[in-house]
Amino acid sequence: MKTKPLGEKILVKRFDAAEKSAGGIVLPDAAKEKPKEGKIIALGDGKLLDSGTRAKFQVKKGDRVVFTSYAGTEIDIDGEEYLLMAEDDILAIIE
Repeated sequence: MKTKPLGEKILVKRFDAAEKSAGGIVLPDAAKEKPKEGKIIALGDGKLLDSGTRAKFQVKKGDRVVFTSYAGTEIDIDGEEYLLMAEDDILAIIE
């Protein structure tokens, strides 16, 4: 199914949680933190400005980004989990 965010929203696929700690200990599901990194899958049209034009996004499709801990709304599309968030929730682009 194809999904297109509306307005200033961005669709992000969160990266999988680490299976092992830095020291090599296998982590159970309860101990895994949800990653705060993901890949941009789709963008809306941009924020509507007072002038009637749309603002351009600072990110683009395919960018690897870092976002805030409680960013966005989790949604399920074809059995996969995605986040729908505003551009303000994105903190940085990882190059």
